[in-house]
Amino acid sequence: MKNSNNSNGFIQFKQVSKWFESAAGRFDALKNIDLSIGQGEHVAIVGKSGSGKSTLLNMLTGIDHPSQGMVTINATEVHTLDESRLATWRGANIGIVFQFFQLIPTLSIVENLLLAMDLVNVIPKKERRQRAEALLLQVGIVSHASKLPASLSGGEQQRAAIARALANNPPILVADEPTGNLDSKTAIAVQSLFVELVGSGKTVIVVTHENLSDTKYDRIITLNDGAVVGDKKDLP
Repeated sequence: MKNSNNSNGFIQFKQVSKWFESAAGRFDALKNIDLSIGQGEHVAIVGKSGSGKSTLLNMLTGIDHPSQGMVTINATEVHTLDESRLATWRGANIGIVFQFFQLIPTLSIVENLLLAMDLVNVIPKKERRQRAEALLLQVGIVSHASKLPASLSGGEQQRAAIARALANNPPILVADEPTGNLDSKTAIAVQSLFVELVGSGKTVIVVTHENLSDTKYDRIITLNDGAVVGDKKDLP
């Protein structure tokens, strides 16, 4: 679902910079980032290793704070929240999909989803198992609900990780190299799932090295040396 109205500022970076001090001096990971992402956009963030992609993602999710500037998501100034409020806010607003899945290996797939809901406590208890099973059905692995992660293929584990990220029905899904460890067929299936989520109103932001010539992103943001050097919108 394309959304050309990027000015609604659902996600806003205003003059965001991030630097790190070390014995060798200051390293500028992000430099004066001004960026606005609209609700319901499907966005790819690309760039070479060290370009600032992961740092930008950490600003977006509140894992790290800017050295300068503001990060606002749906009218919440994320960087101003203390750790307790930030954890609560993040759990309800952002689902994170990691490259290496990060499922808890001693819990079944459905238990991984239930734990995510228990920690945030926004889904009523009596609805949690039904919701978990519905999400696993949506991503095509409900038959594996009772299995441990190690018994699933890489693609199935990534689908489980996506279902877990959606457990609390967050408006934003952020994925860090979600297809980096998958074969091409499985990667295409995961990309198609993201398109479906955008179609249902989610904002999906993907950090990726993938070939973007045949994908369905609404927008491709390119970083280099901590700065935005490209922003292609409303792609065909």
